[in-house]
Amino acid sequence: MKIKVGLKCVECGDINYSTTKNAKTNVEKLELKKFCPRLNKRTVHKEVKLKS
Repeated sequence: MKIKVGLKCVECGDINYSTTKNAKTNVEKLELKKFCPRLNKRTVHKEVKLKS
């Protein structure tokens, strides 16, 4: 079962990306290094729940 999740910037707090993940196989939270447009650099983004 795939669920929608958002990726929130650790430094500025904006949710810049949304993606899906398989909740049964990936039980830990995603943590990716992505580009933050507000800070204009690559930062760590952590998974948050999206309102649906």
